[in-house]
Amino acid sequence: MSTLTLKDGTEIYYKDWGKGQTIFFHHGWPLSSDDWDAQMFFFLEQGYRVIAHDRRGHGRSEQTPYGHDMDTYASDVLEIVEALDLKDVIHVGHSTGGGEVIRYVARHGNGRVAKAVLISAVTPIMVQNENNPNGVPISVFDDIRNNTANHRQQFFIDITFPFYGYNREGAKVSEGIQRNWWRQGMNGSIKAHYDCVKAFSETDFTEDLKSVEVPVLVMHGEDDQIVPFETTGKVAATLLKNGKLISYPGFPHGMPTTEAETINRDLLEFIKS
Repeated sequence: MSTLTLKDGTEIYYKDWGKGQTIFFHHGWPLSSDDWDAQMFFFLEQGYRVIAHDRRGHGRSEQTPYGHDMDTYASDVLEIVEALDLKDVIHVGHSTGGGEVIRYVARHGNGRVAKAVLISAVTPIMVQNENNPNGVPISVFDDIRNNTANHRQQFFIDITFPFYGYNREGAKVSEGIQRNWWRQGMNGSIKAHYDCVKAFSETDFTEDLKSVEVPVLVMHGEDDQIVPFETTGKVAATLLKNGKLISYPGFPHGMPTTEAETINRDLLEFIKS
C-alpha cells in the first residue's frame, strides 16, 4: 500500500492509479478515499490518473491526535502534491473535502491546479453566526460532536439515512452502501472525527472562494439534508470569479454514490471543457 510520511511525522495513506492528467479526490467526513470508488474506477477507465488520500486521522492514515483543521488539511495535500510532483491537476472535493480543496487551491495551488470541483461542499461556511444568519445552528454541530464522542457506533448507522436521502418517501435503501459508510467511519479515529466537526462547520471559506482564479464547478443536490444547498452551494457559486453551478433537484448529500452515473457524466464534461 502507498503511504507518505509528512514533515510532522504523520503517515498518510493514498491511492495512485493510472496515467494521464491527474484527478485528485478529497473525501468527506468521517470517511476515506474508498468513498470515491465509483469515480476513481470510472475516470481510470477514461484514461485519467486518479489519486485519493485518507485525510489524517481518517481511514488507513495515522490516527494522530493533532492537526485536524483546514489549514493543516490543505498543507497535507500540498505535501502529497509536491512529493508526487503533480501538475495540471483537477481537484475534486466532496463535503468536508470541498472545503479542503478550496483552501488548498487558494493558498497552495499556484501553477499546479487546472480546475477544481466542489460537490455537496461545506463552502462558504455552514454555521449560523451574525455574518451567516441563515446558516445551521451551532446546536446541530454540538449534537454531532456528542454523538460522535459517545454513540459513534450507532450514530454512524443512523446518519446514513439523511446522508443518502434514505429517509425520503419511496427511497430505495441500499444496506450495502450504509454498511460501507459505517465501515469507513469506524476505521478512522474518534479524536479526528470529533475535531473535524469544528473544521467543517466553522471554517469560513469566503475569501478562499473569492481569490481562486481557475475554473470551479459547484455541484450540489437540492435535497441535501446534511449541507443545505441554499446556504452553501448556491452561495459559493456567486463568490467565484470563474464558477459554474449545477444543482440537482431531489439529489441527496451522498449523490456521488447514489447518483454516480449523473455525477460522473457532468464531471467528465467539465473536465473536458
